[in-house]
Amino acid sequence: MKYLIVGLGNIGSEYEMTRHNIGFRVLDALAKASNLVFTDSRYGAICELKVKGRTLILLKPSTYMNLSGNAVRYWMQTEKIPLEHVFVVVDDLALPFGTLRVKPRGSDAGHNGLKHIQQILGTDSYSRLRFGIGDDYPKGMQVDYVLGKFKPEEEEQLPAKLERSAEIIKSFCLSGIQITMNHFNNK
Repeated sequence: MKYLIVGLGNIGSEYEMTRHNIGFRVLDALAKASNLVFTDSRYGAICELKVKGRTLILLKPSTYMNLSGNAVRYWMQTEKIPLEHVFVVVDDLALPFGTLRVKPRGSDAGHNGLKHIQQILGTDSYSRLRFGIGDDYPKGMQVDYVLGKFKPEEEEQLPAKLERSAEIIKSFCLSGIQITMNHFNNK
């Protein structure tokens, strides 16, 4: 059984440690824990993680956030991965920093990466992990905030949140969306 795990973010060193790139950081932490290295490929950097008989294709799209759907569609088709085995990790302004929420579907909530995935796939029925980045910014400064770096105290808390995110991803692949939501959304 194959799964496509997509961490949303933007390529380039100027975006590397920004809030908007938390999807990349979650996948980097998951890969690093298994001594895996991403390789550049079509539409993104990928690596393969084996978990109890499951194959997880980890994808960090190189299309920039606003065209993420192109990478998702390409890898779904190339690896013959059904929609119910797609899991997208995304930053979320509506959740307090570090809050992790698993959802089986939903609107794009103004997130351009999700908007493009929904547009390309023609549905919002794909599972996702919403990683809260908070909304501590002055009116009109949303872009600067999401493209800004985490505060030092948030950065200190990130390793535990990244590890928890990795547990959520593995649970999704091993136990399914409902059990994962029941187990992780209430904590």
